[in-house]
Amino acid sequence: MAKKMMVKISKNRKERTVSVSFDADRFERVAADFGLFSRSFIKSLDQAEKDIKSGKITPIKNLSELR
Repeated sequence: MAKKMMVKISKNRKERTVSVSFDADRFERVAADFGLFSRSFIKSLDQAEKDIKSGKITPIKNLSELR
């Protein structure tokens, strides 16, 4: 059976944002569950940083710019 984790979720309707808060220990558990410590994920971050530095990335402000 999965353990329960306490989180705080806050909505800001004016800015249309949602914030999720939990402590550092819980973040590490969530990050591990999503594979954020895996070698392949770290490699993908390294590649993304190289792409940004080389100018291969076009910054966007929202998803509608992808159309």
